[in-house]
Amino acid sequence: LQSSNSLKASYEDWLLTYGLSISPFHLRWQTALFNRQFYNWGRWKPRFLYLWFSIGMVFGIVAMFGSVILLGKTLLQTLTQMLTEAPKAQNDRMLQVVVSVPSLVLCLRANDLSLYLLFSSCFVLLSCPHQQVPGVNLPVSQLTYFFSAILISGVIHEVGHGVAAIREQVRFNGFGIFIFIVYPGAFVDLFTTHLQLISPVQQLRIFCAGVWHNFVLGVASFMVLFLLPAILFPFYYTGVGALVTEVTEDSPANGPRGLFVGDLITNLQDCPVYNVEDWNSCLGDISEKSQVGYCVSAATLQQLSFPARVYRRLDGTVECCSNNSLTDICFSYSNKLDSHLYACLPARKVIEASKVCRTNMDCHKDFVPSFCVTPSLENQTRLIRVKHPPHIDMLYVGHPMHLQYTVSLSSFVPRQNFLSIDLPVVIETFCKYLISLSGALAVINAVPCFALDGQWILNSFLEATLSSLIVEKQNRELVGFLILLAGSALLAANVALGLWMVTAR
Repeated sequence: LQSSNSLKASYEDWLLTYGLSISPFHLRWQTALFNRQFYNWGRWKPRFLYLWFSIGMVFGIVAMFGSVILLGKTLLQTLTQMLTEAPKAQNDRMLQVVVSVPSLVLCLRANDLSLYLLFSSCFVLLSCPHQQVPGVNLPVSQLTYFFSAILISGVIHEVGHGVAAIREQVRFNGFGIFIFIVYPGAFVDLFTTHLQLISPVQQLRIFCAGVWHNFVLGVASFMVLFLLPAILFPFYYTGVGALVTEVTEDSPANGPRGLFVGDLITNLQDCPVYNVEDWNSCLGDISEKSQVGYCVSAATLQQLSFPARVYRRLDGTVECCSNNSLTDICFSYSNKLDSHLYACLPARKVIEASKVCRTNMDCHKDFVPSFCVTPSLENQTRLIRVKHPPHIDMLYVGHPMHLQYTVSLSSFVPRQNFLSIDLPVVIETFCKYLISLSGALAVINAVPCFALDGQWILNSFLEATLSSLIVEKQNRELVGFLILLAGSALLAANVALGLWMVTAR
């Protein structure tokens, strides 16, 4: 027993020596190694830092009120969508809080103020096609981006608090990182007594610094993303097509006549593709609009077609190729006498070098009798011609979104063969995660809610503005409590309904 107690004491001393703290679901490391660097930052250009954190204070206060408006609007949109019989299309842009909530917890202790960034898988997302939701459909390949962005966003957030505290003469005890379940984060340890002695305006500069730094990080990431073509111009060129970087094994584009890594896609049907955005836009248009047809001369139509039995599918569409051929497709067309004619034709021979059309009028040329033949396919299924020269065109039959989800592309084409085709994609993806997560942290923490930065921003704001109007401190605290209660309820409602919307899809 004595040996066991001695071993336990040695283990606890070892943890204390290295600043480690281990508890269920929580691993924490705190150090003073970076204190000198923090003090150097906090004492660098005092006038500039005063202006920097004063701007951050104004931003934090505006963000606090703006976050309430934003969450209120989001809640109304979500409730409207739930009450309508037909849900909105998935490509409607709507701000939505998904899964759970990240919280920046201000834990007041006897002699310090620990800022814990406790993530439990939260995003503020602009819902759009191809959007990944962490914890729901986030692929394993994206986890490195996700957790790295969480850690960097948390570190930048805490650096803001720490530097602002030193600027306002609050003692800085240490910096640390932690892992809560599987989510990384960061915190700074400040001397509570100093924090309580400074003015409410000084407190505001400290409390708003985290939100401000997350906003700046998001803007910086957006600028890198926006200027990436110029930054990589010496090594990569853009505007010539969408470069294939990956084709999943289960992709309908995978095969000898499909797409391969390194192929450059230039057209989808008659829709030109100059970059990834064009690829997504073209697929969206193809999905929303009816199937296009192809101009075929009457002589060619008579030569290629062969008699086949016509029958209707369960969805009401017509099939006329009963031999289950992988090369033939049923086409519909009309002439002056009959508007419902069908012919089973070899798809590649019909489509190659053919002009796309909507009606027979689009095919009148050089007085050669021609018809606009349209693939007769099941609902939501499309025949898509994908041009990726110098290879033969890929003919894809299926839902356009399946093609979008299983083919990864880049707008950047290497100028030299030894350059990686994945590097621009890595930078783009990481910047997008930083924008999403750092923006999420800024928006959520600005909400006047218990256990978030917004709680302390609100309390300091009320002390700075209402002390002359509401003399009794107890009454000011009551006003703050009621506002925090309403903000917490608003955030909780958004989280609950957001979680319900995600799991209900």
